[in-house]
Amino acid sequence: MVPMIRAASLRGFAPLVEELGGDPDGLLERFALSRKSIDHDDDLIPIEAHDRMLDAAAAELDCPDLGLRLAGVQDLSILGPLALAIQQSSTVADALRCSTQFLFVHSPALRVDVEPDPYDRRGVVALTYCKDLRESSYSRQGIELGLGLFFRIAVLLVGGRVGVRSIEIPHRPLSPVHRYTDFFGSDVKFDRAVAAICIDRRILDDRFEDADETIRQVAIQFLADNFADPGKKVRTQVRSIVATTLAAPPALADVARLLATHPRTLQRRLAEEGTTFDTVLDDLRRDTAHRLITTGDLPFSRVAELVGFTEQATLSHAVRRWYGTSPRELRRTTDPRLSR
Repeated sequence: MVPMIRAASLRGFAPLVEELGGDPDGLLERFALSRKSIDHDDDLIPIEAHDRMLDAAAAELDCPDLGLRLAGVQDLSILGPLALAIQQSSTVADALRCSTQFLFVHSPALRVDVEPDPYDRRGVVALTYCKDLRESSYSRQGIELGLGLFFRIAVLLVGGRVGVRSIEIPHRPLSPVHRYTDFFGSDVKFDRAVAAICIDRRILDDRFEDADETIRQVAIQFLADNFADPGKKVRTQVRSIVATTLAAPPALADVARLLATHPRTLQRRLAEEGTTFDTVLDDLRRDTAHRLITTGDLPFSRVAELVGFTEQATLSHAVRRWYGTSPRELRRTTDPRLSR
């Protein structure tokens, strides 16, 4: 299954596009989405389509700060049931632990964590924001939206006590640098290893006087009872292993060894989840082929190699089986600019 994200992440997208003179419905339709698909916060949409649409909208509407603008009209509530658990945490550190544990509810492709400061500054830590790139593309607008929202939530929780030392962004500036410094109110560094907000370590110990531990425990129990972490499913673990070497996919026995289990045990556990090793591999090839075909102009022979097929004809046959069309037509109908 392709990585998903809650539709709430696009809250404010349509009005913003209209404000910029664009056609939100046309953009949504191009990426197989619709107003209906983003109207309900808890609905899930593919994060690949979500991010590619943000990048396309920014380019076509000549709005390089689109991700930051969208973050500016959003707040903690887009995290849905996770928001309550965060709000009722007793300290900043508790709120971050809760986010780390349950951010998969918003999207299993996203992760936040507390890591050492990249510059070894005394008393400073990095609050990192990462996207899993194994099955979806890097998106500059997606990263700026997520990091911008992460920052706004931090300000909401601790007010003016955030103690930001620097903002780390993995790509080069899309907008004039002052746009970033105005938004974050801090020094912003580009071309960094990971997106992060570097803050004073002492902020993690700040306590929230209005926190209610009873409500927090109820919220956490609700999350635990109603949302299963996909990362703990055997098929997800198998898919992650195979994704790293899809061009030359490992055999079931190799994957079983990496998971420290017997091949028959792995087969049984996959069967309990309603799938097989061959199905996981086929699904991964399908999703990866779709991403490579529709998000760039790689030759189809190269796409075939990257998904583990020895011949382009095998890719063509598989794409017809998966999508009922040819690779060239799939590319053309997804984005006419890529057809050639």
